Amino acid sequence: MSSLGRASAILGAGTLVSRLTGLLRTIVLVAAIGEIGRAPDAFGIANQLPNNVFTLIQTGILTAVIIPQIIKSAAHKDGGQAFISKVFTLGTIVFLAATTLAVIAAPWLVHLYGPEFTPAQLALGTAFAYWCLPQILFYGLYALIGETLNAKRIFGPYTWAPIANNVISIAGFLVFIALFGGDRRHVDMWDPTMIAVLGGTATLGIAVQALILLAAWRRTGLHLRPDFHWRGVGLRDIGRLAGWTFIMVIAGQLAGLVQSMVVSAASGQFPAGFMMGNAWLLFMLPYSIFAVSIGTPYFTQISEHAAEGRDEEVRGDVARCIRAVSLFIVVSIAALVAASVPATRIFTNSAEGAALGAPVLVGYLVGLLPLSVLFIVQRTFYAYGDTRTPFWITIVQCAIIVGTALVIPLFVPLSHLAAAIALSQSAAGTVQMIIAVWVLRRRLGGLELGQTLLSIGRFVIAAVPAGFAGWGTFLLLGGVDGWSAADKLLGALGTSVIGGVTVIVYAVVLIVLRAPELKVATVILQRFLPKR
Repeated sequence: MSSLGRASAILGAGTLVSRLTGLLRTIVLVAAIGEIGRAPDAFGIANQLPNNVFTLIQTGILTAVIIPQIIKSAAHKDGGQAFISKVFTLGTIVFLAATTLAVIAAPWLVHLYGPEFTPAQLALGTAFAYWCLPQILFYGLYALIGETLNAKRIFGPYTWAPIANNVISIAGFLVFIALFGGDRRHVDMWDPTMIAVLGGTATLGIAVQALILLAAWRRTGLHLRPDFHWRGVGLRDIGRLAGWTFIMVIAGQLAGLVQSMVVSAASGQFPAGFMMGNAWLLFMLPYSIFAVSIGTPYFTQISEHAAEGRDEEVRGDVARCIRAVSLFIVVSIAALVAASVPATRIFTNSAEGAALGAPVLVGYLVGLLPLSVLFIVQRTFYAYGDTRTPFWITIVQCAIIVGTALVIPLFVPLSHLAAAIALSQSAAGTVQMIIAVWVLRRRLGGLELGQTLLSIGRFVIAAVPAGFAGWGTFLLLGGVDGWSAADKLLGALGTSVIGGVTVIVYAVVLIVLRAPELKVATVILQRFLPKR
């Protein structure tokens, strides 16, 4: 527990700083281009395209397949050096090819994700895409290097490197505001120089992020070299495993594409793609800090135990990880729901915009706990080399997402379309998580499910009064018309106050309930404190 706690703390601290600077980046970006309008949605889609391709690469191949293989390659005589060199050579070629194809297809991709965009908005989005799509290469290298470092139990650099990206982006966006002014939400406000400064800044940050991570490679003790002799590297087995995850991620991307197409009808007047992206950033803050930071070291340990056939220890690893993650995720949900308006005000230019965007955030938050549990369960399947089962489970989720996305516009007005889409995604994720847990439990012969549900029940009991205390604090601060929604910085301060009240009440109730999981929290949090 000591080593896992230390690794989780390193990841958590880096993720916290990274996400906070990321929120600051979003604040400056919103100041530059606005939050609701055709220009922000055009940039939002263009800047999201490389992330979509990156997701195909990272989730479809790296996390599910390559990382367990790298862990196994450590048993080779050379410590896996030849295998990793071959993988890096092949990966770089794949990333270059994907980047080239995406740039060529930029106009078609923008039109695909924004079918309701005006011709001028499509042209602006395409121009942004030409600047943003080269990020695919740098995202791919960043993921390949970072996941390899994680497999070698070097957890810190992968989490801390994005801070450099955020700093560069913030500086670039401030330069944009100084040169051209802010709140350029209308398409006719843009010229090629403005597009180059904004899009170029976004891509430069990702490039520096990858280069910084490369500097940490020497800690692995491995020496990379170009190696085109791929025979014997196990590409056939890798391809078989990756095939399922790759198709799975494509299915998820297609489901997201349907959502993007549907919500593009609200662009220009109401919350749409750009607002949903910003709400997702807030949603991902607790997910990244707790689910990913705690779950990633566990994933490495689970993969090691699975490779050795120690199923009983895997069951314990999974159960402990779920309980540790849930302890923090449940209170995060209560705090962010209570502070949804001030939190949304951080990336909007008015209290009215925050009130419109807050339901989108809440819609996503409904699915935060299921997504966090799924993160752990799905990677356990990967640790056993099973990528087919997660594929079929994800197909169920995608079917629900697509079905609800097509039906929602028939009953929901454009003003609440984005929030309804976010809520439907949470519902689909919940169904996916339930099925995944059920299947894994049957596969492993148990998951300590009774004890885990009892723990989560305690967390929920504590979160209810904590959430009401946070909401009451928001109302005492004046609600939507109060100071916590009057300005971006005040929104951040109000969110901190409301969140602090929520966490205090949550902790007090758990102490009264004598929750044994508080010991886990103490071990992890102590890793953040300096030694005396």
